[in-house]
Amino acid sequence: MIEQDTIKLLRECDAGVKMGVKSIDDVIDYVKSDKMKSRLNACKDEHNTLDREIQQALDRFHDDGKNPSPIAEGMSWMKTNMKLAMHQSDKTIADLMTDGCNMGVKSLNRYLNQYEAADEQTKDIAKRLINLEEQLAVDMRGYL
Repeated sequence: MIEQDTIKLLRECDAGVKMGVKSIDDVIDYVKSDKMKSRLNACKDEHNTLDREIQQALDRFHDDGKNPSPIAEGMSWMKTNMKLAMHQSDKTIADLMTDGCNMGVKSLNRYLNQYEAADEQTKDIAKRLINLEEQLAVDMRGYL
């Protein structure tokens, strides 16, 4: 049970970190504020660092991980492009990023509770990813 929950939680973290990086990539070219752009790039770097750790853990279990759901990716892309087409501003980007972070935090906490038998190292990865998302949402408040 421990190994199965560990793999499942790692997969969800894998999908979450990939979704976070993709979301930042989708908006970064529209950001006007140098400070906001710097914060988003720093967050992306932190996501990529966690991604490498997740991939190493998945490799130990000979697992390929998980990509974000194509439906979730498509919905995110549509929402981002529609909102930016209507109003291209740092406020719009902050709103989009905050919504995405909140959805990520909610999902990751649900998976952390669902896969409670996962090993402590994997739970720590999930908690660090949750903290990253929570902090980015806080950082975006000043742009709302």
